[in-house]
Amino acid sequence: MADSHATAVDTAVASPQLRHHFADMEQQKNAASLGMWLFLVTEIMFFGGMFCAYLVYRTKYFNAFAAGSQQLSIGMGAFNTAVLLISSLTVVLAVRAAQDGKRKQLVSYLVITVLLGLTFLGVKGVEYREKFEKHHVPGPTFQFTDTFDDNGKKIPVDAQHAQLFFSIYFVMTGMHALHMIIGCGLFTVLTVFAWKGHYSPGYYTPIENAGLYWHLVDIIWIYLFPLLYLISRHS
Repeated sequence: MADSHATAVDTAVASPQLRHHFADMEQQKNAASLGMWLFLVTEIMFFGGMFCAYLVYRTKYFNAFAAGSQQLSIGMGAFNTAVLLISSLTVVLAVRAAQDGKRKQLVSYLVITVLLGLTFLGVKGVEYREKFEKHHVPGPTFQFTDTFDDNGKKIPVDAQHAQLFFSIYFVMTGMHALHMIIGCGLFTVLTVFAWKGHYSPGYYTPIENAGLYWHLVDIIWIYLFPLLYLISRHS
């Protein structure tokens, strides 16, 4: 019994990040990873409900959704997609740097990830401002002009149905942007801890779990971009 107690004390001294209710670092990592995956499942269910609502209304009011989609900037949407794909790469490189114990590289990749996230939010802010200027924000001031396809043919659109498209657009992209803000805040905190040398090859679980969260947010956008921006973009 005494030997077992001494071993536990030695482990705690060797690994200051080990919490008292875990037997070892591996058990602590597995518990944290399981908790993160369960959280990600709830996030998938949350966004899944919105995706289902989107698909139902898109099928029912396709012309209005196509017309509304053509008011969105493909260039801005594609740019933001590229930004998030690059940020996913920097997250992977940050995890690798943490595994290798390269503190400066870890801090650099975390900072770049935050900057890319802020870039995404900045572009999204420009898009939102444009929607306010064009009165595409659902509400009493909503306005929607006639829309034409690539052949110059007018697309018959009910303004109420177009307003429904923009309602879903703002809800889905707004919730995604909120998750991006949370992610930027989370990675900012991780950057501070990384700069202080809090992580090592033996303890980098927070970096890894935060990376999983970031990848999920990126994947959600990869679905949002074609579903919202690329409806009927052909002749």
